[in-house]
Amino acid sequence: DVCGSGASGRNGGFVGPWWDSVDELAARYGDGAAVATCRASDESVQAIGEWCAANEVDAWYRAAPYLEVASSPAQEGTWRSAVAACQRLGRPECFRELSAAEVQAVCRSPALRGGAAMAGATVQPARLVRGLRRVLLQRGVRIFERTPALRLARGVLVETPSGSVRARRAVLGMNAWAGKWPGLRRTLVVRGSYILMTAPAPERVAELGWTSGEPICDVRTALHYFRTTPDGRIAFGGVGRAQGTRVGPGYDHDEVSLEWILDGFHRILPSLRDVPIEEGWGGPVDVSATRHPWFGTLPGGTVHYGVGYSGHGVAQAHLGGHVLSALALDAEDEITRLPMVDREPKRFPPRPITAVGTRLVQGAVLRKDRLEDVGRRPGPVTRFMATLPRRLGYSLGA
Repeated sequence: DVCGSGASGRNGGFVGPWWDSVDELAARYGDGAAVATCRASDESVQAIGEWCAANEVDAWYRAAPYLEVASSPAQEGTWRSAVAACQRLGRPECFRELSAAEVQAVCRSPALRGGAAMAGATVQPARLVRGLRRVLLQRGVRIFERTPALRLARGVLVETPSGSVRARRAVLGMNAWAGKWPGLRRTLVVRGSYILMTAPAPERVAELGWTSGEPICDVRTALHYFRTTPDGRIAFGGVGRAQGTRVGPGYDHDEVSLEWILDGFHRILPSLRDVPIEEGWGGPVDVSATRHPWFGTLPGGTVHYGVGYSGHGVAQAHLGGHVLSALALDAEDEITRLPMVDREPKRFPPRPITAVGTRLVQGAVLRKDRLEDVGRRPGPVTRFMATLPRRLGYSLGA
């Protein structure tokens, strides 16, 4: 299609590092690797803004604290393990706990309680990707939009309806669509993410005290994420219902999921109930078993890949660009020594099992979250299914 038609242009525009996952990274890869990974992601957050300024790309980049907050009593304290890990690793400033009063000072929502914050930013993702396109074209890079790659042969030869391209190396940057690729099918599952956009209402946003551009997400398992725009709109998104393990047309616009997102918007920001919703959209997200991307090389040594961004791809894709360019150039440096580079990704079970399991687990997660939103305790079957992936060693589920 065109640059930005996939996840690059339709995401929520959150730019954040990995400090909120440093505890899981340390448990999986060790303290040194965890800190190196988080520092690299921190650098990407800042570098995107610097690149926009240097190349005169108005992507609405705005640096601001990235808040993760509880929107119900059941979510309280979810962040404390990562906060404690930052303190233990000598990085207490990188992810710090916030009191309920501190959260309310950012956004006066009756649903929001305590939380934690790290450095972050927001962008308008379509403006960013079209700015990237412009700069690359100015540098002499040839981009062939609306040109499907029909076949990739060793060599490397890419065949299209209008001709072919031969190169020494190829990079697969296909997000959720990589789930169809041989050798990558079991490295990810597909999940839907959906966003609603309000009409401009800057005076109503100001009434919330939410004027410094902070990106906010709650810590439900099927989280909600919300941010403001320079013209006073609110983009409010969240995880949709399970659609299976393959990308299909239901991901672009799912009325049921959008209704659930609207329910979350009204619950968390009830004072904006009368502000019109002007648009809603969605798309597929590639989720890895560890909730972070993996970068590597397929058998044969000529095709490199990055998959599994798990809904946090803006900063991670910037970091991934450095990784993939290094792999394509046979370079070895501190970036290629990160723990998600050139290792075998943790895999999901064969597709029939994963397809059924994804639907059952996602359904249980959504039931659990919606019950907890209204102060009810989920039943034992729902809790069992929602927590099953973690008991099997995956960084997914409740």
